[in-house]
Amino acid sequence: MIYEDDYVTCFLDHDPFSEGHTLILPKQHYLDVDELDDETANAIMKASILISKALKHLYQPDGITINQNGGVFNELNHYHMHVVPRYKGQWFGEFYREEDVGEVDGRELERVRGRIVEVVGEIVVKIRGSNIEFE
Repeated sequence: MIYEDDYVTCFLDHDPFSEGHTLILPKQHYLDVDELDDETANAIMKASILISKALKHLYQPDGITINQNGGVFNELNHYHMHVVPRYKGQWFGEFYREEDVGEVDGRELERVRGRIVEVVGEIVVKIRGSNIEFE
């Protein structure tokens, strides 16, 4: 886990498209985006902003892709949003590849998690100190 609040939990994808690829899941069960209540939807968007800032700080990607897959494409059977650092030359169609490339080593995920947790904490402190309402 790299971040959580009363509504969401954020953690690294076990099979990342790129380093730092994060999932945001509501703590309450929802299957699709159209089922989300306003508070949960707002918490998901706030978390996506926070995670995006952390990923930009750590990895200087050329962009961030945020997406979610609904219906039969929701492989977790629980609503989740992907926040993915992207770089020029990466074709996003690879994100949906069928072949299994294997999971990332747990030690590598822990290293990435530690870096992101540190930066997320710094960003939250800055947001709270600037009188911008975050939580």
